[in-house]
Parts: sequence; structure tokens; C-alpha cells
Amino acid sequence: MPSASSQLPVPRISVVLPVRDAAATIARAVASVRAQTRPDWELIAVDDGSTDGTRERLAALARDDARIRVLARPPAGLVAALDAGLAVARGAFVARMDADDESHPGRFAAQATWLEAPENRDVGLVGCLVDFGGDRAANEGYARHVDWLNTLVTPERIASNRFVESPLAHPSVMFRRELVDAFGGYRAGDFPEDYELWLRWLDAGVRMAKVPAALLTWHDSPARLSRTDPRYAPEAFFRMKAAYVARAVRRVAAGRRVLVWGAGRLTRQRAAHLEAHGVTIAGFIDVDPKKTGRGIGGTGRPVLAPAQLPPREDALVLGYVTTRGARDLHRAELTRRGYVEGRDFFLCA
Repeated sequence: MPSASSQLPVPRISVVLPVRDAAATIARAVASVRAQTRPDWELIAVDDGSTDGTRERLAALARDDARIRVLARPPAGLVAALDAGLAVARGAFVARMDADDESHPGRFAAQATWLEAPENRDVGLVGCLVDFGGDRAANEGYARHVDWLNTLVTPERIASNRFVESPLAHPSVMFRRELVDAFGGYRAGDFPEDYELWLRWLDAGVRMAKVPAALLTWHDSPARLSRTDPRYAPEAFFRMKAAYVARAVRRVAAGRRVLVWGAGRLTRQRAAHLEAHGVTIAGFIDVDPKKTGRGIGGTGRPVLAPAQLPPREDALVLGYVTTRGARDLHRAELTRRGYVEGRDFFLCA
């Protein structure tokens, strides 16, 4: 006998929600999905071995709404849960949700309508702005990150900042299901799975944008994986994205020497990951007169003052300085000198 869910119309939107031990918040997250103004969705809740009653709560919610499907699995980790959800998703669009976040009622309608618009056919993924659901005073760094994310709306802004930090809040996105078939889904490894996916798809030419409205509350839970899992440690980010920075460099370098803006020890350590991918760093740029005019780090590579920047025909610049406001200054200075972002320079971190 066919299940109740199989008798429903094929949904336009598949919501993939992986969860483990979130009994305290899962009902709130699911309620925010059920409150959507656009009803043509299915919710695929992938329970990854919960032991706190989450699975039972999901089963009760599914009895109340045939659009909710629960996949109960032994614990295998977030990436396995995400890929299990994608494997059974039936919708043309996939929306992400996490068990401790809340989608605003108009989120799915705004994002799906955006993707359906003829003028957006060349865009594969659309996010949205997010509200910070935490204590700004206690978690100032995370709040600043949310504020920065909310400045990246257009495909150009998202692409040009992709090497600084992950330009999208994972549970805020909706993407075309066909992208998974064309470019692959989530990959497991010692790196953040969502950021790696964005970089891989952007590298393949996928355009990404955001609906310029806050449509998700991103709760800053102490148990959030980005706080507790070593895959989200800063070093894991630098190591993983170096491969994609190197690919971008090789694509446009055209024989030019590669210069890194920033000659501090931390900057040099981060940029050094590029060398594992075949990028030779010819020198550094720094505003500190104590560093300029000499080799650094025992390598003999020169440190140039900004005034000594070569013409763009001779150099490709990677900006690695992370001091607040420095990236905007570097972007303005390089642009003033005729460098074109994405062709002659990239801002990284």
C-alpha cells in the first residue's frame, strides 16, 4: 500500500534538515517550516542517531503533517546525513535548515520565486539575509560575521569575497537540485563541508545571490558544530580554501609573479598553504617600513612598500591582511591603480 507521502503531489521544494540530539529545539524549527506561506514543500528530517528523544518528536510531528519525512539512521556524521537527505529529495529546489534555527514565514516563497524568475535562470543558488539569534555582547565576533554576511547580496559581491570567509549561512540557502548531479554534493573531510561546497560550485561557474531580506534567524547555540568540531577550526578553513585560491590563481596568472599583501607571521603562515598547491609566492607587500626593502622569513623574498606595486601586467596580488578595514583599503588602492578584482587581485584571509 503506498505511503501517505507518496500520494501527495511532487513537491517543488525539498527541505533537508539533518539532526542529532536536538529535542529542545527541533519542534521550533519544524514549526517554522510548517508556517511557510508557500506550501509546496517536503521536509526530509534525517535523524543521525539521536538518543535524547529527537527521533520520537520527529515521528509525532510527521504524523501530523504528511509532508514531513523522517529518515532514521545510525550515527554517521553531518555529511552523511546531508547526502542521505539529498538522495531522496524530490523537489527541483533544495532548501537547507538546521534543527536550532527558524525560517521566517515568507522565506521559501521569496527564494523559490526568485529562482523561478526568468531573469535569474543563470543563478543556481539563492540565500537570504539572516537575523543573529544570540547575545551580541557575549559573542561579538559571531555577530560581526553575520553583519558581514549580510553585506554580500549580489553574485559579484559573493564571488569576490569567497576567499575571505564562507559567504553564505548554510541553513539560509536554497539551490537547484540539478547542481548536485552536475557538480557533486557534500564531501567528507577535515574541512567545513558547506564552505567547500560553495567554493567548488563557484569554481565551476555557479552564480549565487541572496534575497535582500532577513528570512532566517540563525541561532548561536553553544553546541553549534562550528564551535565544537575541529573541521571548523580556523586552520581547517585556511588549508581547505587554499586549494581553490590556487585554482583561481592558475586560471588568471598568465605568467605573472604572485605577491601577497601582508608580511606578518600569521599572514605568511596562511599564504604558505598555497605552496602545497604549486603556487610560488614571489614576494610580499607591507606598509611597515621596518619590513620593506629586505627579504623576510629566511626566504629571501622581497617585501615591497605599496608605492612599489608593479603594474598589473606584471603581478597578481593576493590580499591576506585581516585587520578590520584593511581589505577595503587594499581593494580601493588596487582598483585605483587599475587592478581588476578577480583578474588581477583576490582578497583572501
